[in-house]
Amino acid sequence: MFDSLAAEAFDFMPTTPLYNMIGQPAMSLPLYLCDSGLAIGIDFRAQLGEEALLLRLASQLEEESPWAHH
Repeated sequence: MFDSLAAEAFDFMPTTPLYNMIGQPAMSLPLYLCDSGLAIGIDFRAQLGEEALLLRLASQLEEESPWAHH
């Protein structure tokens, strides 16, 4: 059962489980809306220990294109 669940997860989101396992900083930001209004996330990654870099990037992107009201 685990193997089939893992295979499905890697098909749907191929890099997320790997980053979770190794503890590398990563984030997904809802930067685009499709025609039906569904948020499309863009993944960003940084080197180990660079969580602050991702948070600064998220802050800058939020300033340029706020998404909280969606």
